[in-house]
Amino acid sequence: MANDPIPTPSIKDLQDDRMGEEDDNIFERRELLRPQHVPDKSRIVGRDEEITIVEELLKPAAVGDPPESGFIFGKTGTGKSLVAKHVTGRARGIAQLKEVNLAAAYVDCDQYNTETRTARRLAFSVRDAVEPERYIPDSGVGASRYYDELWGDDGMFNQVDAFIAILDEIDKLGHDATEVLSKLSRSEEAGKTGCYIGVLAISNKTDYTESPDERVASSFQDDPIVFPPYDATQLREILERRADAFKEGTVDGSVIGLAAALAARDHGDARRALDILRTAGKIAKKSGESKVLEEHVKEADEYSDVNRSIKLIQSGTPHARYALFALAYLTKTKLDDSFRTTKIYDVYRDVAIATHADSVSHQRILELMKKWSLPEITENYYTGGGKSEGSYREHRLLHDPDIVMSSAIEKDSLQDVLEHLQSKGV
Repeated sequence: MANDPIPTPSIKDLQDDRMGEEDDNIFERRELLRPQHVPDKSRIVGRDEEITIVEELLKPAAVGDPPESGFIFGKTGTGKSLVAKHVTGRARGIAQLKEVNLAAAYVDCDQYNTETRTARRLAFSVRDAVEPERYIPDSGVGASRYYDELWGDDGMFNQVDAFIAILDEIDKLGHDATEVLSKLSRSEEAGKTGCYIGVLAISNKTDYTESPDERVASSFQDDPIVFPPYDATQLREILERRADAFKEGTVDGSVIGLAAALAARDHGDARRALDILRTAGKIAKKSGESKVLEEHVKEADEYSDVNRSIKLIQSGTPHARYALFALAYLTKTKLDDSFRTTKIYDVYRDVAIATHADSVSHQRILELMKKWSLPEITENYYTGGGKSEGSYREHRLLHDPDIVMSSAIEKDSLQDVLEHLQSKGV
């Protein structure tokens, strides 16, 4: 390609390039430890009942009949997305055997977090499966245009017998979730499409409140599918069934057991267990070791904790992040390591000004700061201040303030916030 900004060297120039050397003495199949990897059924642990329920929902689509729709709830790392993808993939494969045209789409609503973005993702997924040369605008149009591409007079659903949509982290759509679910669940009933449609709506929030309203409730099964956390035994079995990600003899039972036990502390998160074991392998490889040791697992656990904290902070609401930034800033710039809500609130208001946001009340910041203690980003406690001051709440940061500050404020705003605080003498 003449204008390709990424040049590819000639074969001759690459003959002795060290990137081509296969010198990995730790990993054999690293992809088995990736959270996105969808393994075959023999590697899936503790989800037989949930797989059966999802199979019953989607099985009709595999034979050309109408599938059902359902909600899937559970905390992060409990296998929700894995099971949904696994069963959907099998249904699509069986459909091919039976000469049924079954299309499917997976949408990460954390990334595609509006109705228009979700509709665009659905349209492009179907396009890539049934009509790759079809032109669909990537931007500049609304959700209705993408829906028309699916079930309009010339819609792509006219070319398929059934369609399954997996909407992961649907709560990230906010109020748009109801619109998307309504459009998908009601389009068939309204005669807009000749194909059958099934939806798997997934949420990490077990108390998710954006459930379908009356327009769509009848299209979903009455009881949601709830995925419980894994226990330590199940986590160990998950890791054991993926131990062939490593070369033979590089990982033993004590290493796998430790990784499982460390992950079990965090509500049985299988993603965390895989992340710890994968990171331990990378540490061993970087250290030049021939085996993954328990010390590598412990180091990986600490590294995983930092990544987990960053993700938790970045997913917080703006004002919760601004308040946490204020605590981190005070921790870094002052001699003390714990601060009253009043002091945090004063700095928070300056952060809000620097980010062009309207500040919320002192009581609201107190509530938001208390919530940061639940994932152990902070800790807080009441302390007596004497008769003149009464009892008040203090907050202490449990992580590196630099990491917290860079996670709590968007990169392009961070310097402006710091300069504003310094100009105010904070």
